[in-house]
Amino acid sequence: MLAEKAKETNIVNGLDVTALHGVIRDIEADPRKGMVAFSVTSQWQGQTKSRTRIESYTIGGQRVDRRFAIDVDEPIELLGQNSAPNPQETLMAALNACVMVGYVAGAAVKGIALDGLEIETNGELDLRGFLGIDPNVPPGYEKIRYVVRIKGNGTPAQFREIHETVMKTSPNYFNISRPIKIDAELRIG
Repeated sequence: MLAEKAKETNIVNGLDVTALHGVIRDIEADPRKGMVAFSVTSQWQGQTKSRTRIESYTIGGQRVDRRFAIDVDEPIELLGQNSAPNPQETLMAALNACVMVGYVAGAAVKGIALDGLEIETNGELDLRGFLGIDPNVPPGYEKIRYVVRIKGNGTPAQFREIHETVMKTSPNYFNISRPIKIDAELRIG
């Protein structure tokens, strides 16, 4: 009975594949439905800690209320209180979470049931750039590496195809792997 219900709703890896195809069809029919806008507000909490509030986003021109907070801090060695992940760890977590959705959905669309999925990401940066000690040292990463460990009933060729698709379609992979324009405005007072 449970297997019949899962088959009826077409749930794979916890995703309703029928609903996913419905979203795709809706956006193909009306591209405005695929327009999403995200916004966050971060506020200093003292020392090196910040709290970011998420209150809503828009999809297809419609506001969707959401209420989340993300705390970020530095380790003690970098003058923080070590009370939360630091900005670099949060950046990597955002990359991992975004590409993970791509692997899960890509597998689900192909009917591949996953037994496990883990993404390990790392990078090294030189604090001389951030601290302004050496203008020839970049303040950020020159390279980020990630390793995907995936298990399921797919073939190696299917998993390679999903991997290639994720790298072509993941918003955060795109955002981190290519320069994007940032408009910065300072308001005093």
